[in-house]
Formats: sequence, C-alpha cells, structure tokens
Amino acid sequence: MPKSVAVLVFDRNLSEGEEIAGALSDRYDPAVLIYRKGDPEGTLESLEGFDLLVAVMAVGIVVRLICPSLGDKWADRPVVAIDASLRSAVPVVGGHHGANDLAVHLYQKLGAYPAITTATDAAGRPSLEGTAERLGAGVVNRSSSKEANLAFLREDLPVIRLSGPKVVLVDEKVAVLKSRGGVVVGLGARRGVASSEVMEAVARALESAGRGIDEIRVMATAEIKRDETGIAEAAEEMCCPVVYLDDEVINAQSPTTESRASSLGLVGVAEPAALALSERLIMPKKVYGRVTVALGE
Repeated sequence: MPKSVAVLVFDRNLSEGEEIAGALSDRYDPAVLIYRKGDPEGTLESLEGFDLLVAVMAVGIVVRLICPSLGDKWADRPVVAIDASLRSAVPVVGGHHGANDLAVHLYQKLGAYPAITTATDAAGRPSLEGTAERLGAGVVNRSSSKEANLAFLREDLPVIRLSGPKVVLVDEKVAVLKSRGGVVVGLGARRGVASSEVMEAVARALESAGRGIDEIRVMATAEIKRDETGIAEAAEEMCCPVVYLDDEVINAQSPTTESRASSLGLVGVAEPAALALSERLIMPKKVYGRVTVALGE
C-alpha cells in the first residue's frame, strides 16, 4: 500500500497543491487539504490518518502549526515544507522516516531543491533508519540510533543476521533490528530485463505460493544486479524496497538448488538473496522467462 500524503495549502495555492499531488501520485496516495485559517487545531485534526505531510507554506508557519503535536521522533508524522514557487522542499520533521525521501521525490518530479539537513543523508551516507526500512525491520533499541548514525557517517557498518535460539550480549551502541514479517522476494534476472518482466514473474511466483503482493516485505538480489534498472523500476512500481546484497552475504547462504551464478563466484542469486533476509524458503527458485524468483519468510 502506498503511503498517504496530505498536501496542505492556503486557498490561494490550490493549483500548486494539485500540481504537487499529481507529482506524488506515482508513488504515494496524495490528497489536497485547505489550511483552516484561525483554526490550527481543526487543521491538525484534518491531518489525522495521513502518513506524511507536505505543507505549501513558509517553514515558520509549519513549525508553529505542528509544534503542539510533536512528541517522539519515531512516531511523529514526517513533514516537508515547500514554498509556493515550488523551488525548495525542506524536510522539517522525520527526515529519516520518510521526509527526506519525499523531498527527493519532489525534486525528481518538480525540480524543487531538497534542502536536506539530516547528517547522514546530506553526506550521502546510509542511516540506521534507512537500513531498517530497506530490510523490512524495526529498530528494537532506539536509543542506539545516535551512535549508529554517527558511525555510519564514518564507515559502512556490517549488518549481521542471527537466527535463534541464541544468547547475544551487546552494548548500548549495537542497534538491534527485528523483522516485521512478510514475504522476502529473492530475484535473479538476465541482463537488460524489463520491469514488466520482473513484475509478471513476481506476481506469478506469489500466486503459486498463495501469497499476495501486499505481503511483500522486501525484494532482494545480488550487488551485481544493482545496475539492472528493470529490477529497480519494478520495485518502485510495486512500492517495495529493494536490497542489494554483497557477495559475502550471498555466499554465506545454503541454497537448495545449483545455480549458473557459480561462474560469477556466487552460490546463487535468487535463493541466497531470499534466505539472507528470511527465516526459511517458502518457494525454491523458479524461472519465469528471463527472471528467477525465490520466496522466503
């Protein structure tokens, strides 16, 4: 399900709001709302139920509007302020929780400069929250986020998967992620595959396993497939994150079938990718034309 976005505007900026909503409709579920002058509480009430907020107004107005409703950065609705000329999109709250991605999307669609101030994203580095989102997981010990994100600024942190039963002793600087559940789609594909081929293959695989597209937690493949635009475009079209796993992670898995990827120094692609991010395979790899799919959960 695409995330819902409230596009909040003054009466005079209704056309800009509609333009923004149109730009967001390929990835989000937007709705244009009119700002209630003199009734900030009523405006806040009208925003309930929306996942994100784009406010076509000055940052100062946005800050004064949302301050009474702010409580916890992990629960606050991500907010982006954009000027009426559509020149700058400023993530105000929830940069790591969707506001930065929304600002970048507005840049891609409307050319509005994404004024991102979050340290990791501004430096083009990964973040704990982004890593958790890509893996379809939640952060158990949220107090670790500060240390983890500071470390991400300096280096690539290893992501280690442990399956129980185990006893693990960690300190407060180790971020612990827990999978939210759902289907992991492992993908392999021939060079130059189209997004339509990928989507059809995934749909057929899910159907054969008695699962639906809305059950996908994450799509995964090998790092060597990062330049395959068909996979990335299919993931975006299906509103699913896609994770590219390095060779070490792929080769640490034990797939159930042999793969021609051995010529590339890999034990496989689709099955190992699904296994790396799931507890077990629910469908071994199957070939659909130029796409190979394996499912895990």
